[in-house]
Amino acid sequence: MTIHTDICIVGAGPAGATTALFLAKAGIPHVIVDAAEFPRDKICGDGLDLKVMRVLHLLDPDILHQMTVDTGFSRSWGTRIITPDGQQTDLAYQPGEQESPFPLYQVARRAHFDHFLVQQFDSQFTDFRPGTPVKSLARAGDGWQLLATNAGGPVEINCKLVIGADGDHSVVLRTLGERKIERRHYAASQRQYWKGISGIHPDGLIEFYFPASLPWSYFWIFPLPNGEANVGFIMLSEPVAAMKINIRHELQRIIAEDPVIAPRFRNAVPLDKPAGWGLPLSSRQRKPFGDGFLLVGDAASLICPLTGEGIGTSMLSGYLAAQFIQKAVTAGRYDAAILAGYEKELYRRLSEEIRLAQVAYYAQRLPWRWCVWALNTVLPSRLLAWAFRKMAKGWLHTAFHKTISTYTAPSTAASMSPSPVLLPDSVRDDKK
Repeated sequence: MTIHTDICIVGAGPAGATTALFLAKAGIPHVIVDAAEFPRDKICGDGLDLKVMRVLHLLDPDILHQMTVDTGFSRSWGTRIITPDGQQTDLAYQPGEQESPFPLYQVARRAHFDHFLVQQFDSQFTDFRPGTPVKSLARAGDGWQLLATNAGGPVEINCKLVIGADGDHSVVLRTLGERKIERRHYAASQRQYWKGISGIHPDGLIEFYFPASLPWSYFWIFPLPNGEANVGFIMLSEPVAAMKINIRHELQRIIAEDPVIAPRFRNAVPLDKPAGWGLPLSSRQRKPFGDGFLLVGDAASLICPLTGEGIGTSMLSGYLAAQFIQKAVTAGRYDAAILAGYEKELYRRLSEEIRLAQVAYYAQRLPWRWCVWALNTVLPSRLLAWAFRKMAKGWLHTAFHKTISTYTAPSTAASMSPSPVLLPDSVRDDKK
């Protein structure tokens, strides 16, 4: 089978799916391939923050309303933080009558959420081919030739622009020679599903616990529907290597032995075995564009260095990528020069996270016992709870009342209204 298309997206996770959804909204035909058949599992913390809601709201508010009635999504109205010495601080926010009725977070298994997204595809513009793993790609003239397989046999895809949305183990990254592991910019993680954990907050607060014995790490519990929860442990890769930490062992030890956590699992039941994965952090600042290619999501190394959150930034990158693809299609060229603004737009929105990561990197040089003291002292503060409520109100306003202004070319679909043009940084109000 031979396919010819201007745009080929490799990977249909949140980053690739978001790119496809916005391309379809702009009336741009494209092909999107994924190695798996959907629904399929994806190792993740399963948390959906307000960046996810903001992107979906810009795409189609009706999608958010679908989520509110979909039993695969669990609402979370805030965060519970558990200090190393076991103190609990609940940071919750319930919107007022005049505010958007959406929660700060939602939680859904990635098998469910990713399938939910691909079900929104518009077949008029999106040629979705699941079960089609790309084995290799190479430059072919001024475009690309991708060699893949599916149930029917070999598949050849010829395109002018390839979008790498196939995660940290991306075939696009390997072809470009950009998949380099730097422990300073990676984290190691384990996830396991459980049912029947005691002490889950009735408002579905997502929980973070900072073990005193494990520096620069946290243990999480994210409540899911039907009394289930996503449970996991994450630690920066540098201390993992330096201390020779076994991440899976530490997850199991915390659940079985930690005096703060273990009692809550006494009557709980594991639903699967722990599964691990690496997280490429945005502090890496991987170059996300070049002649005939863009990188989105984990392929672009966009996971927040402080929280490990990656779905929201992945979808934001997909939205931004679609704007620059639209620009390239309108101009009829796919060189690095026409795509260069994508990097600026992407890292402008990640700049605060990256700066905080740099501060945290230097803080790692401090004795860990000092950091434990700070966590035990600062996190239970009433001032923190007050500040969280103030910030939460602003986050909700931004998510549902502010656009993400960037360059978009005039729409290629007759039914689309003109898109916003690129504004100078000095007049924008959406730096977050």
